[in-house]
Formats: sequence, C-alpha cells, structure tokens
Amino acid sequence: MKPVNVLPDLYLGPLELTELPAGEETAPEEKVTEFIRHYLEMTAATPESEGDDLEKSREKVLQGLKKLGFFGLTIPKAYGGLGLSMRQYLKIVEKTMASGMAIGFTALAHLSIGVKGIVLFGSETQKEKYLVPAASGDIIFSYALTEPNTGSDARNIETTARLSEDGRHYILEGSKAYITNANLAGAMTVFAQMDAEKPGQMGAFIVETAWEGVRVGKDMPKMGLKASSTATVHFKSVKVPRENLLGSPGDGFKIAMTILNYGRLALGAGSAGMMKQSLADMNERAKRRTQFGAPIVDFELIQEKLVSARVNGVVASAMTDYTAAMLESQPLAQVAVESSHCKLFGTTRAWNTLYDALQVAGGSGYLTTQPYEKRMRDFRVTTIFEGTTEIHSIYPALFVLRRLTKQMQAETSGRFSKMLFLLKKLLLPPRWKLHFRHAAMNRAKRFARYNATLLRWMLALGLLIYGRRVTEKQFFLRRITNLSLYLFGTLALLTRIEAARQGGRNVKADLNLLDYFIAVAKNARKVDGFWSASRRERLHAKVAADLRQLQSDKASVQRKADSELPLLSTAGRGSQKA
Repeated sequence: MKPVNVLPDLYLGPLELTELPAGEETAPEEKVTEFIRHYLEMTAATPESEGDDLEKSREKVLQGLKKLGFFGLTIPKAYGGLGLSMRQYLKIVEKTMASGMAIGFTALAHLSIGVKGIVLFGSETQKEKYLVPAASGDIIFSYALTEPNTGSDARNIETTARLSEDGRHYILEGSKAYITNANLAGAMTVFAQMDAEKPGQMGAFIVETAWEGVRVGKDMPKMGLKASSTATVHFKSVKVPRENLLGSPGDGFKIAMTILNYGRLALGAGSAGMMKQSLADMNERAKRRTQFGAPIVDFELIQEKLVSARVNGVVASAMTDYTAAMLESQPLAQVAVESSHCKLFGTTRAWNTLYDALQVAGGSGYLTTQPYEKRMRDFRVTTIFEGTTEIHSIYPALFVLRRLTKQMQAETSGRFSKMLFLLKKLLLPPRWKLHFRHAAMNRAKRFARYNATLLRWMLALGLLIYGRRVTEKQFFLRRITNLSLYLFGTLALLTRIEAARQGGRNVKADLNLLDYFIAVAKNARKVDGFWSASRRERLHAKVAADLRQLQSDKASVQRKADSELPLLSTAGRGSQKA
C-alpha cells in the first residue's frame, strides 16, 4: 500500500489495510548524532540572552549555526546543503528543541517553511540562485503569509500582486504580520492574491528584503522567544521579477498549504523533544526531593505526570516519524490531516507537560534561575504557530468532509442519489487484515478499526442531518477530530512497536505504553461521545446567549451615560457662570 492519504482513505473507504504505511524506525545516523552533539555544545557555551546584549548574543549563536551547517540541513547537497532526510531532520529538531529554543526557531522557520517552497516548487534557476546562499546561512529566509486582518483564513489574505503593463514584474502591495525572522531575513516567500474576483487565486513569490518598497518594522516585544525576530513587513509597489513566481499563477494557496505540512511536523517533533526533556527533569527532581519520609517519585500523583509525559512524548514522536515517512516517499503527498494531528497532539500535550514539570519542581520551579518558566514562555506560541489549537481541533474534520462532499457531487445528482451515496458509505465494511503477534497490539488494532468505523458514520450522518450547516457545528467537528487523533496515534504507535519487534528489541515496555494510550483514548471517546451533544455543549448555547445579552445591556447603559455627558458638562459650565 502506498503511504499516501492514509487517514482520509480509512474514513471514506473501502480500504483494505494489510500493512502499516510508515517505514521502520531507524536510529539516527552517525553524522546526525554528531551534529546534535556539536549543536548542544555550542548552545550551552553561548546561551540565549534576554538582556541588553540580546542582539550580540544572537549573532554569536547564528554564526555558530552557519559554521555547523544548520541552515542547510534539508537543502539538497547539489545546492550546498547537507541533504538530510525528513526523519533525520526531525530527529535533530526533537533532540535540540529544549536547548536554545528561540535561536532554534530561527533556523526552523528558515528550513521548514522559509525555503521549503523553493525546494519543492522552485525552478532550477531559482534553486541555483537562492538555495546555495540559503544553505550557507548567507541568506536567511522567512515565510510571509499571516496578515494583520487574516490568520488561519489564508484564502482571504489582502496582499495583492498584479502584473505590470510591460509584463516583466508583479507589483506587490500589502502587509504581513508576526513574521518570524523578519529582521534577519535576506529573502522571504510571500503570498498574495492575483485576482480580486477570485479569493484564493494566489501567487507565491520569492521577495528580497533589500528591494525598493520592502519595509520591515521593528522587532515586536514578545512573551517569549525573545532572541528570535518577529516583525511586520510592508510592501509598497514592490517590483517582483516575473521569474520569482513559484510554480504557476494561482498555485499560491496550494504551495502555502503544502509548506505548512512541513512546518507542522517540525512543531510536532519539537514538542516530542520538549516532553522528553521535561520527563528527564521531573525524574531527577522527583528522585531527589523527599517529603513525608519518602522521595516524591513514589507518590502516585507525581508518577501520573511522569507516565503522561512518557506516553505522550513517545506517541508524538511516532506520529511525526510516521508522517515524515510518507513525505520521504512522496514529498508532495497530501498529509494535511496527519500533519495537523502531529501539531495539535504534540503542542497541546507538551504544554501540559511543561506545566507538570514546573509543578514537580515545586517552589524552585517558579524561579527564573531554573529553566521551567522560560521554556513555558518560549513554547507557548507553538499552540498558535502554523494554525491555532482551535483551528486544528476542527480542520481535519472539515478537510475530510470537503473530500467526501466533492466525491459525492462528482458521482451523484439530485437529493435522493446523494442520500443513497451517503447511506452506502455508512454500510461499507472495514477490511483490515492486519494481524500482530501480541494481544495488546491486536486489541489496539480493533480499537483503531472501531474508531475508523465511527468516523465514517459521523461524516456521512453529519452531511445527512446537517447538510451544508455541518461546517458550523464546531463541537461536532471537534469530536470527529478527537476520534481521528487517537486513531492516528494508535496506528503510529503500532508502526513503531512492530518495527522494533522485527528489529529484535524486547517490546514489553512498549506494549504497556500502548495499553495505557488506548485506555486514555477510550476514556476520551466516552467523555466526548461520538454523536449526540453532551449536556455541557447543550448548556453552552444558553450561557453564551446570556453572556451576549449581558454585554449588550452593559453597552446600552454605557451609550446612555455617554449621551448624557454633554448635557452634564453644559450644565456645569452654566452653574460656574452663575
């Protein structure tokens, strides 16, 4: 089976699942391990600064990264890069995330999204011109999609690009916001609308920051990642050579979404690394700290935090490895659902783990001399980067629903035939011939298969009952996403364990971890339900309506008070004259 569109195919079927689609788990190659060692030594010797010498400290680390070859990790060797595979790259991200996170993000934004459009879609001329200096770090890249008024709704960005009268340039107008690397970048991948009448008809352009009309604002003060650069970028009548268009006119949205798949994977890998580091910190602290005559590592409520960090860290790593294997097979594979799950699961679980790590540290965890508060400040933005947690809680469900709707429209005409099409989807039997040697793995397979069946029912029934309004039912969409999330985590974990077993490793501990994850997943399914809204969700509408009424009443009182102010001031002036 080709490792492409695995999750949507499972939902929409029929799909005969006879093997797991990811390649076997491999240990990092020697050069990757050596690279990680050099990186950690360098960042330990030149720690990030948040004081007056921030820029000086940042420049010192960046120069070290350039010498190390960090800016060319995934750029092909033909253009001066190291040409690492996706899994090798993500292993480096995972191992280095907890060390120098802000500086790490500078290189990650450059590699995962900044130059990725050129690597995937660039012409040979574009690659020769830009990838060579990008690999050496002589040119650092940014990715410019987000705007002051537009975030996750990327189809409706306001920046425009029109062809000049002589046909030699595109004239770029607009602004971008919250752009990572903005003041470090020599070039950026910029997205703009190309047809005012057709939102989403976008172009992706390679824009050099030194060009006339490009203005980068001052670095924004941030909660964390202070050693990284984040700023607004303005384009005023910028002449972009026609040859700097990536792909064809109108390909911009597709290019933007494809690039973001890679960015989300890096966040997933980084999250796994942060959980593993936090687990190591919690273990060390819990073994040394004694309360009530016993080390706190013996207390169940502390152990619960350690176990959660262990399980979620392994699952997040397995999910990113699984998806990376698909992209290694086909770099343009449609892995929107899988990469979304990597980002959502990784960043939310890692954020909870960072909280737990500070909690286990006790009072000392609150001190700035310890790493916990800075990690929390730095990491917090990952739940916003590359699409917020809220968007990724419904995006996979929307993605698959759109595919199902498109398939239905192509194969049917008329209301009755559409209904028949959806009913047939409900009755499709899952055909999974997967079989494992261990009972725990077969239990997990049955859980995953049942989840896939529930998902198919929910997708079809959602369209039957809600019709087009299904896209407005966000609680319902989130339940679909949660089912899908745990299904994906189960498949990824099964893949990793089976690879380890075939490699001759004792997987007893892995099977316990798998059983634990399935127990958590079943509990989540029980809490969320799978079809009807929970009592809390039903009450939500009433409380939300009450809140809107309360705000409306307050606004009405305020307007009345404001309207009386001129009368009061006039009366006051009159009394003073008297």
